[in-house]
Amino acid sequence: MSDVDWAEGRTITTAELPAAITAYLLAHRDHDVPTAVGTFTPDAVVTDDGHTYHGLAEIAGWVASTASEYTFTTTLVGASAVDAARYEVRQHLEGDFPGGVVDLRYRFTMHGASIAALEIAA
Repeated sequence: MSDVDWAEGRTITTAELPAAITAYLLAHRDHDVPTAVGTFTPDAVVTDDGHTYHGLAEIAGWVASTASEYTFTTTLVGASAVDAARYEVRQHLEGDFPGGVVDLRYRFTMHGASIAALEIAA
């Protein structure tokens, strides 16, 4: 995903996000692992905190561990669309994780109606 110029994205409302992204964000917030995993393609890739997870089994393990490791709240800060397949969601998190507060960028690449790649970074 590094060849994408994410700064070129146009601001959008959450209603303009693909349904899979909205479903993933809500499921992750609600610790609903099956629903979160169901938004990805079978060969999806997730990069988070320096680790990369390939395929649904590894992504399910990642979602389960992130959902249970810490308690946190999320606030949507903004969203943008680079093109019809690439979206960025910015969220503010507060919780009992190290540091307690962080602003994260969720960079999604879609394949059809499902998430093919997700990169999470501060």
